[in-house]
Amino acid sequence: MSILVQPDTKVLIQGITGGFGGRHAKLSLDYGTQVVAGVTPGKGGQTFEGTVPIFDTVDQAVAETGATVSAIFVPPPFAGDAILEAVNAGVDLVIAITEGIPVADMMRVRAAMACSGARLIGPNCPGVVTPGTGKDSHGGCRIGIAPGYIHKKGSVGVVSRSGTLTYEAVWQTTQLGLGQSTCVGIGGDPINGTSHLDVIKLFNEDPETESIIMIGEIGGSAEEEAAAWIKDHCDKPVAGFIAGATAPPGRRMGHAGAIISGGKGTAEAKKEAMREAGIAVAETPSEMGSTLAALL
Repeated sequence: MSILVQPDTKVLIQGITGGFGGRHAKLSLDYGTQVVAGVTPGKGGQTFEGTVPIFDTVDQAVAETGATVSAIFVPPPFAGDAILEAVNAGVDLVIAITEGIPVADMMRVRAAMACSGARLIGPNCPGVVTPGTGKDSHGGCRIGIAPGYIHKKGSVGVVSRSGTLTYEAVWQTTQLGLGQSTCVGIGGDPINGTSHLDVIKLFNEDPETESIIMIGEIGGSAEEEAAAWIKDHCDKPVAGFIAGATAPPGRRMGHAGAIISGGKGTAEAKKEAMREAGIAVAETPSEMGSTLAALL
């Protein structure tokens, strides 16, 4: 079954007429994703690539097409409102690719979504891919900016704060012949919608996912919380990697949330928690796939 999205998931894209959103909408269509609608205020009635109808509002798009997932490719000052528009329209899942959304806006979004029943992935994330069974795994569902061609239908669930390291784990497991069930980039912002633990629980319940790679980085305690749950509840092999081992305290590394503050959130503390939970920890990014393969 994979998790979150399937090959028949109906997807709408907010910001489909922008340069960035349009480019990745085309790549998703080429991958076989069921992109059924785009939303750009003032451009309703037009089409994208001659086939995808564009609507002025998410309400209209959902009512006309039955889309259940929205991808956000909206500029940062407007992205928070775009997320809430999608939630208010009744979609089940919002995947926010946009980077640089103001923290105050995300605080407002999180509060508004608390009782909505919808799930948010991101912001500042590469998105979600469930590979298909066609050539180069086409016929699956690619939402976001991940390179579809490196994926292969298989049994490894990948969850990561880092987009680039997600791609590295995907490529390594593809080269090893393991493939992926679903790959989830949760983003590295301080306030995001879905945690490592949320995704790990979904993978643990998914019969198509036989093993897991969890990729974290310095800052926060999400990886330790996931490790504690894995130790007591997860019955699948898990390999992990933590980025930022050489980052000095107080220096932000890459993502807004990747900062060691008050002596907490260090790479070593996270790796130790993972080892204690029975997670096999790769020491370098190039060893993520082989570390998992050794467990299997």
